[in-house]
Amino acid sequence: MSNSLAVERREGSVIVRFTRPEIRNPLSVDVLDCLREIVDGVGDGEVLIFTGTDNIFASGADLREISELSAGSAREFSLRGQSLMTKISECSAVAAINGYCFGGALDLALACKKRIATPNAVFSHPGANLGIITGWGGTQRLPRLVGAANAFEMFFLAKRVDAADALKIGLVDEIAEDVVEAALS
Repeated sequence: MSNSLAVERREGSVIVRFTRPEIRNPLSVDVLDCLREIVDGVGDGEVLIFTGTDNIFASGADLREISELSAGSAREFSLRGQSLMTKISECSAVAAINGYCFGGALDLALACKKRIATPNAVFSHPGANLGIITGWGGTQRLPRLVGAANAFEMFFLAKRVDAADALKIGLVDEIAEDVVEAALS
């Protein structure tokens, strides 16, 4: 198990916490592989809850790893993330978003059946500012959820969306102070 994750079983749920807020909880290859193991181990009837630490849900793909990708390995990296997000979308999964939720982390949240955010949560697909675009399914899931116009602003302008606006556009289902407790209830 990665030192970037903590897993707790409680009340018929599997809570997965990203635990490296000092580096913004990146979804590195190691983390993706551990998440796959966790998702594969979720029992029938269990709910999978993803959350972060402090005021960081997760920052998405590890940009240091992305900078080292070749054309061939970029495709493999993208397919690794896509298949994981598809598996998450097939589970009873909730994103308990406790703060910053950017890039691939937003793709992970979009793959969940429900998204609950703290009032200070912030959402973004910052790829336009980095010269990249998500390869983990967000380009398909986000427009379906919030409509094309809202999704295009997030993708092409790297627009940040706060929790209140996320609720208005349908990006999140609920705002709660304690997102994990809200997800458990």
